[in-house]
Amino acid sequence: MPGETESEVLLLGGTANRGQVVRVGDTVRRPQRATSPATHALLRHLADVGFDGAPRFLGVDEQGREVLSYVPGTAITPPYPAWALSDEALVSVAHLLRDYHRAVSTFSPVPHLWPPSPPPPFAGQLISHNDVNLDNVVFRDGRAVALIDFDLASPGCRVWDVACATRLWAPLRPDRYIDDSRRGRALDRLRLFADSYGLDRGDREALVPAVLHNHQWLYDIVGTAAANGHPAFSEYLAGGAMRRAERTRRWYLDNVDVLQQALA
Repeated sequence: MPGETESEVLLLGGTANRGQVVRVGDTVRRPQRATSPATHALLRHLADVGFDGAPRFLGVDEQGREVLSYVPGTAITPPYPAWALSDEALVSVAHLLRDYHRAVSTFSPVPHLWPPSPPPPFAGQLISHNDVNLDNVVFRDGRAVALIDFDLASPGCRVWDVACATRLWAPLRPDRYIDDSRRGRALDRLRLFADSYGLDRGDREALVPAVLHNHQWLYDIVGTAAANGHPAFSEYLAGGAMRRAERTRRWYLDNVDVLQQALA
């Protein structure tokens, strides 16, 4: 495997694999999972159709880790740079996600074993990324160019990924939990993302319910991992995350009509 003798550099960001993802030369080494073969098939498909916005699967190293191509650029980790929170950056994330969905639309998930899918009716249309968090998008020159960390990818749908992305990038949460330039602009940025992606009327109507379900689904994953002893997720929840999550859920429920009107 190329680069075996090169030094390992720990890559920051992420929670599930914190401290276990390293760069070796022009490659990234990550732990494998029971569902890794499905992810590898997905990445091979994206390469075959010419989609440049994802790492390439290169094989498995001597330690049993998956080997991916290193995507040059900047993944957005705290403290967030001002340019990453701009409307221009948001639009580029919407365009990248739209392009990913076009590329993956011809991929068959059969017969692979996938992580849990989103709940009905948001499952089964295509393989959604399911974790379009800020640190899972790589930027170059202020523009989103690649998605990384496909560990949660599974049979989902377009609107589910858009719900995840707008929830985190707008962001859709009470202003008390937004301490940057996005504060007070959640509704404008929600609409901007939907417009930039090109959501049709039906998906716009489904987006707000998808946001609520996506929020609960992701926190269920975090809670399950913490209950199973995952140290990073346990630390995250111990920091008051569940209290914030419940307040955010209440905010969604109280503002369903407002969110829907922003998309009209």
